[in-house]
Amino acid sequence: MSEISFFASGDSFIVRRYPGKDEAFKKLAELINQADVRFANLETTVHNKEATPSAQSGGTWAMAQSKVLDDIRDYGFNLLNLANNHTLDYLYDGIERTLHYLNQYDFVYAGVGMNLAEADEPKYLETLNGRVALIGVCSSFFPFNPAGEQRRDMKGRPGLNPLRFDRIHVVKPERIPALMEVAEKVELNTAHRLSIKEGFASPLPEGQHLFAPGILFKEGEEEGLITKPNEKDMKRIIRRIHEAKRQSDYVLVSLHAHEMKGDRKDVAADFVVEFAHRCIDEGAHAFIGHGPHILRGMEIYKNRPIFYSLGDFIFQNDSPTHFPHDFYLNYGLGHEDTIADAFDTRSDHGKKGLGTNRLCFESLVPFWTMEDGELKEITLYPIELGFGLPRYRMGWPQITKNEEILKHFQELSEPYGTKIEIKDGVGKIVLK
Repeated sequence: MSEISFFASGDSFIVRRYPGKDEAFKKLAELINQADVRFANLETTVHNKEATPSAQSGGTWAMAQSKVLDDIRDYGFNLLNLANNHTLDYLYDGIERTLHYLNQYDFVYAGVGMNLAEADEPKYLETLNGRVALIGVCSSFFPFNPAGEQRRDMKGRPGLNPLRFDRIHVVKPERIPALMEVAEKVELNTAHRLSIKEGFASPLPEGQHLFAPGILFKEGEEEGLITKPNEKDMKRIIRRIHEAKRQSDYVLVSLHAHEMKGDRKDVAADFVVEFAHRCIDEGAHAFIGHGPHILRGMEIYKNRPIFYSLGDFIFQNDSPTHFPHDFYLNYGLGHEDTIADAFDTRSDHGKKGLGTNRLCFESLVPFWTMEDGELKEITLYPIELGFGLPRYRMGWPQITKNEEILKHFQELSEPYGTKIEIKDGVGKIVLK
């Protein structure tokens, strides 16, 4: 195989058009277009108010007019992940319209489909230097978001490619009786016990206890939280990696995950690390994470890159033009209130929320090359998204020489044994 180059970015929460292609746009597009493979996570639905809003959203009902795809295309992106917590913001017709417009623009995308087989299948990008597969996955979603399996006698359900995970709290044995006494006194598990009696649920394994619906405890001396990838989902995704290995030169796995380690939003949960390693073990050439809207560290594992979160590339969370009534109700607002009233209320007039977090608007993008399946070089370019501008202007990226972004990423990556050299406003990964 000849040498092939990759560019990756984090979340593109885009809802408005770029106002002309200025020098900042051209400089970034020039960098992106130097790569054979140019990846982004498209964190919005794409339609012109044709779809039905869900009763629940991924935080903001994400909707962009179809013409924003002109800007995604003009940046140079050719490979998109669609599996994220906003995929079902506008239900099944939102998925259908999004896929319709992406197909019109001839994008290669993965992670979403009209049934599970479509959502978890590898999608292939043809380049002059090799064929590249993408598998898109998401772990942050509502129960109705995952795509459903198709049967011979019943159609499947539209949705995303899920990676569920198990969450078990380890508690010393002597604490268990007190917890269970509280659960019994306030009748937390009466419905669950009835479900077991009527055959709708199974008893827990020995040594595990249900404190409340969805909160599992396990007896152990080392107290803490255990998170592990759901084995059924992981095996299903691994089968797809094996398929993609036989049908392409390179395999990329993309995961959208908000879940964190303890109270550290900038550190990925244990199950994410385990899943990333397993993907590489089974044949993936790179793992691209996104989701928390801030950077997480990176790891070189078996000479292949794992980006636990690339933060934001485009972040326009505070400038959609329309929301369903549910959004207004969440903030005690009514029909007479406007979208500006909703944003003012949500942010307490600019005092709280993601729009006040500088880290959501300082990120980086990696450019790397591989040859014969082996990593050769990675360069990191810091970007800024206009923090401090009015909320309706924030969110567009530009390359910067801000080395503080690289130093922050250096600190986040150090626990994984990753060495980064910083010079002249760019970072270089030191490969062993």
